[in-house]
Amino acid sequence: MKYLLLIHMNPDVWSTLTQADVDEVMAGHDRFIKTIIESGEMVSTHALADPKESAVVRIRGGAETVTDGPYVEAKEFMAGFYLVECESKERATELAAMIPDAKWNAIEVRPIVYSQDA
Repeated sequence: MKYLLLIHMNPDVWSTLTQADVDEVMAGHDRFIKTIIESGEMVSTHALADPKESAVVRIRGGAETVTDGPYVEAKEFMAGFYLVECESKERATELAAMIPDAKWNAIEVRPIVYSQDA
């Protein structure tokens, strides 16, 4: 089954990290990617731009509005994700715990119920 491992980041927490902590996170992602490629569980991964670069589109009463910024008002935002294919939710949570951001932020594990490739 496929699982989306969503990385939720709190910029207030991230800004307190030392350069050594940031380097640890980046090196940890390299190790994690290598692990899930070697295990055959990697489907894809994507890092997302800062929420300031995003736009929100809503249609209300037939009128379209586009606003800048994050899609919701919250301290945390989705910073990126891994799409993995593994045997169980338990394995997906094991993989999520390997993502270095879990030390300071939150990793959400969500099953994929429908998927369509291009």
